[in-house]
Amino acid sequence: MSTWWTSPSSSNPRLTEPYPGRLGRPFFISGDEMTKSPFHESPVMPEMFDGEKPINFRCGKGISCFNACCKSADISLTPYDIVRLKKHLGISSSEFLDRHTVPYEMEKDGLAGVKLKPAEGGTACPFVTEEGCSVYEDRPTACRYYPLAHLSMRKQDEYVDRSGYALVVEKHCLGHFEEREILVDDYRKEQDLEQYDEASRGWRQLILKKKSSGPSIGNPSRRSLQLFFTACYDIDRFRDFVYSDGFIMLFDLPEEEYLGFEEDDKLLEFSYRFLRQVLFGENTIPLREEIADARRDRALRRRSMDGMEEE
Repeated sequence: MSTWWTSPSSSNPRLTEPYPGRLGRPFFISGDEMTKSPFHESPVMPEMFDGEKPINFRCGKGISCFNACCKSADISLTPYDIVRLKKHLGISSSEFLDRHTVPYEMEKDGLAGVKLKPAEGGTACPFVTEEGCSVYEDRPTACRYYPLAHLSMRKQDEYVDRSGYALVVEKHCLGHFEEREILVDDYRKEQDLEQYDEASRGWRQLILKKKSSGPSIGNPSRRSLQLFFTACYDIDRFRDFVYSDGFIMLFDLPEEEYLGFEEDDKLLEFSYRFLRQVLFGENTIPLREEIADARRDRALRRRSMDGMEEE
């Protein structure tokens, strides 16, 4: 079983525990030990549950701990989070990554994640103000989920991922003592999380497949890791890549699909298809016939030469 979290005190984060006083993040669990709790000694309660679970929680300016969770925040971002935030700020994805994020490793020598860079000289979220969140309409998934931890799970013999939830109880948060009971599913609807989770489903599936496959697929090449980072997190740069002459000459895509790539959401969906081909060798995007023929010929020649060498 494996989970991933990020440590704000490390310049090269590994698999670590969440720190008290920090916003929760999504979790990815793979393998056959899913019945064991991944939380150990952390503010995440050891009980995992589904969307029918009632929780007691309210957040708002009228509560004395308002903004406390944002003053010491360690927030991992999904690709869709970046799309929403860069649009809100009116900048490109490349500018957003440069100004507001730091990369980290989700696993040793593996796929990269991105987390929000804290305000200069401190640990607070760069978008928090005395009045609350300055990007509230487009706030990240982790902020919307709080005080819940979202778990994406897949066993090694399964091809679909499952979701579960856990409650994050931190000493500074008084929202748990408010007289308001709400089902997890209703809380997710209230926070517009269905849209966010659906937009990030392809990204989660990539990570879960990489984790559940283990050493069977080998380590991705440096080029593959670079493509993963660009396709997931730097959507405007990825658009330049798919509009390049080299890409258009290689892949056989209809013109209407290319026209759809002007929309970030559609391009993001395509990026996950592209990465399944890059990382796992799936035939998700057709090659132009002449390119496919040339590759088959090269493969046949290689096999023929290998046979001659064996003789």
